[in-house]
Amino acid sequence: MGATNHITTKWLGEMAFESTNTSGNTFNIDNAEGSEGLRPKSLMLSALAGCSGLDVASLIKKMKLEVDEFQIDTIANMTDEDPKHYDAVIVEYHFHGANLNEKKLQRAVDLSVEKYCGVMEMFRKFAALDVKTIFHHK
Repeated sequence: MGATNHITTKWLGEMAFESTNTSGNTFNIDNAEGSEGLRPKSLMLSALAGCSGLDVASLIKKMKLEVDEFQIDTIANMTDEDPKHYDAVIVEYHFHGANLNEKKLQRAVDLSVEKYCGVMEMFRKFAALDVKTIFHHK
């Protein structure tokens, strides 16, 4: 059996919750207009980008690649019927720089998508994924 993660999410009243994470930090979840809290489904997309991004950042360092900027855009389609959920997600990896090694950066993305990113694997269970790598040469 694998490791267990225990997270506590506490109601703060109204439509606000405070959630701990496994590193002991907290953040707020809310769905009220104008609130500072994060929305649950959006957090899933952040988790997907963050998980894969950490893999790619680690590989950029390991491969000693030159990248000025790196961002991941996740564009998800929400179903119309309840329970509303994501059924298709586009994940775009954007690399900016004057000296981009496209082949190695693509390998880093592929390793994350196909081998390392557990959140990506979870998303595969319920959504069609379309992964794109875009290079912006300066």
